[in-house]
Amino acid sequence: MQRQNDYVEAPLFDKTNGPVILITGGSVRVGRVISQYLHQQGYRLCIHYRHSEQAALQWVAELNAQRPHSATAVAADLCDMASVTAMMATVMKDWGRLDGIINNASSFYPTPLPTATSEQWDDLMGSNVKGAFFLCQAAATELTKQKGQIVNIADIHGQHPLRRHSIYSMAKAALIMMTKSLAQELAPNVRVNAVAPGAVLWPEDLSEAHRQMILERTALQCPGSPLDVAQAIGYLLQARFVTGQVLAVEGGRYF
Repeated sequence: MQRQNDYVEAPLFDKTNGPVILITGGSVRVGRVISQYLHQQGYRLCIHYRHSEQAALQWVAELNAQRPHSATAVAADLCDMASVTAMMATVMKDWGRLDGIINNASSFYPTPLPTATSEQWDDLMGSNVKGAFFLCQAAATELTKQKGQIVNIADIHGQHPLRRHSIYSMAKAALIMMTKSLAQELAPNVRVNAVAPGAVLWPEDLSEAHRQMILERTALQCPGSPLDVAQAIGYLLQARFVTGQVLAVEGGRYF
């Protein structure tokens, strides 16, 4: 049975001085569950948004109502280096430190070969890998200082392509290779890992029959939830001897 997203554990940190984590796209969908879970663990959060300003500000207000001075929001276009640089300056002004990045922001939609456009290429590559790479670049000095970590939200389709989603699949494959490459380059001071979710949120246009077919091919015979992704991230943030790894959260769909 799918678990609920209001799962709570005892916090890992003193709530007044926990590590600061920047979560891209952290106020909606999977990002919101990730931020909720990490907030419950005692992390302090910087919630990035691009277009979802109202959702981000409202979510940060809710988090601060639960624990004062525990969350801020910051806007940035991750494909614009000036915007990324300005975001990092804001993070450092607000918190004075940065201990980790969760590269969660992502675009997802089909790009069949006959109709795929260069604009779709730029958007999917930009939101899924380019933005993540240059954010890591901008934060590398501070993360090295803090002996921090990076967790990238990849996808099982970065290793097993999804029909009619070739550009998206290629972008997630690049993000997986980025994870491994930066794990080498930023070692030993920064750990870099990835989570590759499977069926944790269904695309809106996916039929019930198609969903059932996917579940029948999954060893655990059930869908996951965004909470499963959040808990995997929580593990990787604490796993001091794990780097360069891609943790599949997909119920045994692929072995």
